[in-house]
Order: sequence, then C-alpha cells, then structure tokens
Amino acid sequence: MEVLVNNKLYAVQPETTVAALLQFIQLPSAKGIAIAINNQVIPKIHWEQQLLQSQDKVMIIRATQGG
Repeated sequence: MEVLVNNKLYAVQPETTVAALLQFIQLPSAKGIAIAINNQVIPKIHWEQQLLQSQDKVMIIRATQGG
C-alpha cells in the first residue's frame, strides 16, 4: 500500500504501524518529533499500535532549537 510522508510517496506493507514506518524510512531518532496522520496528531504512546491505512497522509515534524 502507499502512504504519503512529508509529501513523499512510500510503499509499505499492510498492517504497518507508525513505529515501523519510522524504522522503514530510517529516521535517526524519534526524540523531538511529532507525527500527524491526516492532520490528526498521534501521541507517541500510540505509535506502536497505530496502523497506517492506504493513502494516509503522514506528517513528521521535528522540533528544533534556535533563537
């Protein structure tokens, strides 16, 4: 199935969780990031259970420091 992650299309297996997606795209660290699926924020405690659906739009937001 296909999902859109930060405007980039990825083919993933059915039953893929948010946590598995982050491993699949080789995100170096889950620290300091937020995930939204179809404009709904997914709490980090749900990443291991939250299944992706075909055509989901996933947004990964990374917190940065600055002044």
